[in-house]
Amino acid sequence: MLSQLQAVDWRQRILGPYLQKWVILGALIGAVAGFGAIVFFEAIEIAGDLLLGELAGVHPPLPAGEGDTLVTEIGRRWMIPVVLVIGGLLSGIIVYTFAPEAEGHGTDAAIDAFHERGGRIRRLIPPVKIIASAITIGSGGSAGREGPTAQIAAGFGSWLGDVFRLTPEDRRILVAVGIGAGVGAIFKAPLGGAILAAEILYIRDFEVSALIPGFIASVIGYSIFAAYAGWAPVFGDISDLEFNQPEELVWYAVLGVAAGLVGIAYTRGFYATRDAFKRLKIPP
Repeated sequence: MLSQLQAVDWRQRILGPYLQKWVILGALIGAVAGFGAIVFFEAIEIAGDLLLGELAGVHPPLPAGEGDTLVTEIGRRWMIPVVLVIGGLLSGIIVYTFAPEAEGHGTDAAIDAFHERGGRIRRLIPPVKIIASAITIGSGGSAGREGPTAQIAAGFGSWLGDVFRLTPEDRRILVAVGIGAGVGAIFKAPLGGAILAAEILYIRDFEVSALIPGFIASVIGYSIFAAYAGWAPVFGDISDLEFNQPEELVWYAVLGVAAGLVGIAYTRGFYATRDAFKRLKIPP
């Protein structure tokens, strides 16, 4: 009993009052988000060079802020669908063998942990997500970078909650902060990641408690990743763009509405397709 009390006191002394606690936890999550983004970035490079590059002779153009944007000649076009199938098969086997809850675009499992599991994420999910997503992207599959990096930092946040014996509410905040920090790091968008940490969890609400640690974690994660991958924005320098015609706002509004409608249609189509495949009687 005495040792338990001493352990609690030790943890409380480290974290301290409210602001000190979230500065420490936010900094730790941000560091993991930054280094996790580096690991995933390199995993994509390795998988892409091996699968698309070596097998199909395909070298896709990179975003303007990350390298060569030129479209090069494809070596073996007939191998592209073969590589795509191989990548999908490998990633599917990995996910459904080791961590079925890691399927999907990545943030689903973290959001589900926030709402349904008291912020608890299995330790195996982040590494499984990294490997499976790197194979999917490296083989030409349709996947994004945000899911795995969000899973890494959110999973670490969940682990911190266990280490410091935090309340379920604090653990849930750590998961939300991890999601934002991971996205802010890999996309070099620290402010966007911080806001994402507070707003992604709800349809019509805002997790205000995640804002302060979210800003801390996202900025640190971005700084670490950008120090490695370069400080240029992902899509290059757009400082030459100017806004000097107010009537353009009308078209921006139209574009925003159209993008929102397309987003709704895509999301519903994505999950409908996923559910349709889940209903198929395919042996594991």
